[in-house]
Amino acid sequence: MAKIKILTDSCGDLGKETRTQYDIDYCRMNTQYEGKETPASLDWEYYTPKSLYDIMRDGNRVFTTQVPTEEFVNVFGKYAKEGYDIIYIGCSLKQSGSVNIAKTVAADIMSENPGIKIFCIDSKHASTGEGMIAIRAAEYRDQGLDSDTIAAKIEEDIKYCHEFCTVHTLDCLKKAGRVKASSAFFGNLLGVKPIIIADAEGDQTAIKKVKGRKAALDEIVSLLADAIIDPEDQILYISHADCIEEAEYVKKQMAEKIPCKEIRIEYMGPIIGSSIGPSGMAVFGWGKEITFRSGDKNEQ
Repeated sequence: MAKIKILTDSCGDLGKETRTQYDIDYCRMNTQYEGKETPASLDWEYYTPKSLYDIMRDGNRVFTTQVPTEEFVNVFGKYAKEGYDIIYIGCSLKQSGSVNIAKTVAADIMSENPGIKIFCIDSKHASTGEGMIAIRAAEYRDQGLDSDTIAAKIEEDIKYCHEFCTVHTLDCLKKAGRVKASSAFFGNLLGVKPIIIADAEGDQTAIKKVKGRKAALDEIVSLLADAIIDPEDQILYISHADCIEEAEYVKKQMAEKIPCKEIRIEYMGPIIGSSIGPSGMAVFGWGKEITFRSGDKNEQ
């Protein structure tokens, strides 16, 4: 059976420690600011979290790119030449076209490396939800499953990965075209915080509004507690956009309400951070099948 490499991308928001633990690599996107383009590193070689988020706090916009074709060529080519089958878990196609670029590159790489298989999977998620799906794929690999079986199981598992997120405002997400919500969400929402999910189609969808930041943080924990199944077998994740004290508060609330195995905190990396803006907060876990679609009914 071929060796298997699990890949994600800069939207996966898995820190170095987690990537090392599960033997996961990632394909870099880029950020663009003041005419300078830099790789969107999850290890923060080019910006510190504070410096990146301070740019946005000062009212500036950081632009982002998809994974460049040459990055896929280099990363896929490297592992294919080393004899690995590749499973790439990419950012939702509703948020990025990277998976489609990857599929085109994968076809070329496979033709040059007979016998190697490359699967490019739309995670229908971003941030640590995408990362959790990559971790699930790595766990399947470590159980000895082959790449065809892993890819098939992951396509099914995606339906059960939950994200609940809140932000101070939807301004950054709106400018980046990353969220679906009714026009009411973009009005005067002084003190009102939106709650966002990744829906069944992979759209980031604002589903409700909560009065006050603390109430919003409590709400995303409650929503996860309601959605989760078998928490005692899970590592749950929190992803934050440079608001570590609030992330620690969320962790405490989760520990009190959800009897899970472990809770880990990760930074929202440069791509997700640039889209969501400072102080974004999201929680993730495995639970009931996600059936909500943003077109099913008007957002609340």
